[in-house]
Amino acid sequence: MHHHAYLWTGPKARFDREALRRPPPHQPPPPGSSPELIERYRTAAAEFPASGLPPLETAYWLVKPGSLVRGTWLEPSAAAVWLGDRLAEYAARFASEAYRAPGHRAALVTAAVERLGSGGDVSLGFYLERPAFLSLALVGCSPNRTRPELTCPSTG
Repeated sequence: MHHHAYLWTGPKARFDREALRRPPPHQPPPPGSSPELIERYRTAAAEFPASGLPPLETAYWLVKPGSLVRGTWLEPSAAAVWLGDRLAEYAARFASEAYRAPGHRAALVTAAVERLGSGGDVSLGFYLERPAFLSLALVGCSPNRTRPELTCPSTG
């Protein structure tokens, strides 16, 4: 197994648009469905797989473009180093002072190593100033424990 890293930062209002963060249903709406339902399906089918917006379910990062992968590591500890570096990079912008504390960030990195080591994914989110939002994710691949049917993204 290996782990892919993802990062998204942007306006909190965009992050809050949950419909854009859900994969489309496997089947389109049946004939005779309302135009609104058909349009929501078309929007989700077109935007979800191509958008850098974080999915509601962490494993669905794997269906996003490979260009969104920020790094790939075989060892959980190496992936967690990337996470720790990003936490340090953004710490000054965290809206919550408690999250800025080095001890809190270190605890998050330690927990990430444990979670990745047991085959889980890691997904963290932080409110930033302005209001903005930061999403960091480390996703196991080949296969993913919660969604083994999802294939590994092409990063080449």
